[in-house]
Amino acid sequence: MTSEELFKNLIAHAKEYGFIFPSSEIYDGLGAVYDYGQMGVELKNNIKNYWWNAMVRLHDNIVGIDSAIFMHPRIWEASGHVGAFNDPLIDNRDSKKRYRADVLLEEHIAKIEDKITKEVEKGRKKFGEAFDEAQFRATNPNVLRNAAKAAEIQAKMNAALNANDLDALKQLILDCEIACPVSGSRNWTDVRQFNLMFSTQLGSVSDEAGVIYLRPETAQGIFVNFLNVQKTGRMKIPFGIAQIGKAFRNEIVARQFIFRMREFEQMEMQFFVRPGEEIKWYEYWKNERLRWHQSLGLGNEKYRFHNHEKLAHYANAAADIEFNFPFGFKELEGIHSRTDFDLGRHQEFSGRKQQYFDPETNESYVPYVIETSIGLDRTFLAVLSAAYCEEQLGNGEERVVLRIPPVLAPVKLAVLPLVKKDGLPEKAQEILQTLRLDFNCRYDEKDSIGKRYRRQDAIGTPFCITIDHQTLEDDQVTVRYRDTMQQDRLSVAGLRALIDGQVNLRKWLPAAGNSSRQ
Repeated sequence: MTSEELFKNLIAHAKEYGFIFPSSEIYDGLGAVYDYGQMGVELKNNIKNYWWNAMVRLHDNIVGIDSAIFMHPRIWEASGHVGAFNDPLIDNRDSKKRYRADVLLEEHIAKIEDKITKEVEKGRKKFGEAFDEAQFRATNPNVLRNAAKAAEIQAKMNAALNANDLDALKQLILDCEIACPVSGSRNWTDVRQFNLMFSTQLGSVSDEAGVIYLRPETAQGIFVNFLNVQKTGRMKIPFGIAQIGKAFRNEIVARQFIFRMREFEQMEMQFFVRPGEEIKWYEYWKNERLRWHQSLGLGNEKYRFHNHEKLAHYANAAADIEFNFPFGFKELEGIHSRTDFDLGRHQEFSGRKQQYFDPETNESYVPYVIETSIGLDRTFLAVLSAAYCEEQLGNGEERVVLRIPPVLAPVKLAVLPLVKKDGLPEKAQEILQTLRLDFNCRYDEKDSIGKRYRRQDAIGTPFCITIDHQTLEDDQVTVRYRDTMQQDRLSVAGLRALIDGQVNLRKWLPAAGNSSRQ
């Protein structure tokens, strides 16, 4: 089964079991907008809590806020979004389809890199155990030719993007002979810039209403509250402000399920530091954030850093943590050294000082900022895609199981009476009531016990607790483990400790303490 087919199965599974629904589906949906179902909202909230606790609870010098979605329009002028928050857009005249010019080029580069991978695999099969991949990549003519070709296209694209040279971008698309995936033609329009912000009007009378924007990021709500938080919290630099919230972007091409949407959620933390110390903290947060991702146990090999060659106008260093999704390595989180751009611009546009008096150096300055910005929806997709497994069993049967990390699992345990009689449902309900305040539980008495196990596997429930006739005599239950399908007998009194030992944050979160003070 190809990764594309597996991804389609995952999307279908997410809908069938209540994780994600197409928004407004009974009206034929709304492009690139999704609703989280009863299982999805639980998983989403668990991811939020896992991030929030790691950021806020485990650091003495990081606090959280929740700023408004509507903000003064001058904020977006100061931040540069009104004038520069654009993507290069290009249309195919035959298919009438719209694309991002840089994405077309990136996909073309990816195809060249796929050729290199296939060439390496051919070499591996040919030479077997004697195969030296590094030497092969350094000497094989086909690999060298394709690597040089990909590097040349990447360099030309970066140069055109940095210079905002739209003509050069179109020419590069023509030189690479890139065709429209739908029409197959190369009949392209000129490249033009497309602003990604949604605008609306604020005011009860249309003649008096002013243009206002749905925020395209949550970071600016942190920056404009910098002094409010610093003064009321008596915060000393270095310190951070964290926030989880919705953002909105009118994406040209929204695709790949929930990876790129027009309404999405971000988990961001802005860390304020002394000028001159930003690179030290940038490196610190790169390593700290990768450690957080790896703590989930999805597989360290699924993550990699991608350092930016093209820097945003506000940054002096930037890197992405990429995750290996079913459609390849893509950005999951960005770590940026934003210098003093944001606070400096808000100081300029608002006319109010955004400075911090440092008692240790006896001077006032505009702090520099290190940003960590992670997409909640993308993290959801990373967890779901890493957990999804179509498994062949030894008896010839197969099952679909979501091996979601227990700390994030929507349902921690299912309580299942073996049959719907003989007092077993009553005993099951009694056990359920003792556990449901500590863990999200489900009760299920419909169908055979085997079918009920499969339903819990499909939503990622780590533990199934089965109550049988013997339970009424010795107060012991059968505990069935999702990943191994092994079963143990355990006393009812020992259930809480068993489950808590697997889902408690103490087991999962890497302890940070005061390490962010250095």
